[in-house]
Amino acid sequence: MMTPSLLKASFDVGLPYGRYVETGTPAQQANWNRFRDQVPDLSDQQRKLVGLFSRRMPVLVISGTWCGDCVQQCPMLERIAEANREAIDLRFVDRDEHKDLADRVMICGGHRVPTVIFMNEEFEFVSLLGDRTLARYRAIAARQLGASCPYPGAPIPADEIAATMQDWLNEFERAALLLRLSPKLRQKHGD
Repeated sequence: MMTPSLLKASFDVGLPYGRYVETGTPAQQANWNRFRDQVPDLSDQQRKLVGLFSRRMPVLVISGTWCGDCVQQCPMLERIAEANREAIDLRFVDRDEHKDLADRVMICGGHRVPTVIFMNEEFEFVSLLGDRTLARYRAIAARQLGASCPYPGAPIPADEIAATMQDWLNEFERAALLLRLSPKLRQKHGD
């Protein structure tokens, strides 16, 4: 069970994106920075949507600087958080250093990364999305279950990046709406 005290303690030791990336080796940092440069800024419509999020949303990412899926998705999470730092407080923890938390969010019997935990302002669990979005799974399935499989490290098509970014944005919006419509929080904030 993920209690608010466990989530808050894990969040409190989590690192902001840049500091987290700096914990990796120089090669890992280069991979993260190279992919971040490929992630487009949010569109005006996406930025406006994220700017409307009004409830504080701590977001904790269980990750690994060595993880290819993390390299290709965590920069998207950072782009979304950049659009509304007042509402979205994004932190990262290493899966292997936070095994107590990772053990509680196993997906399909494994320690998947990245795993994103959305919380309310009191560090109560709101939702979880882990290891890949639907668009990412569709693209991987098409490559691996289709006629051929690309070599490791093959470039990610721009349309896959855009679709994966939209999936993550949808999940942030889902959590923001859940927080905004929560009877408990509406009573607390008088709205």
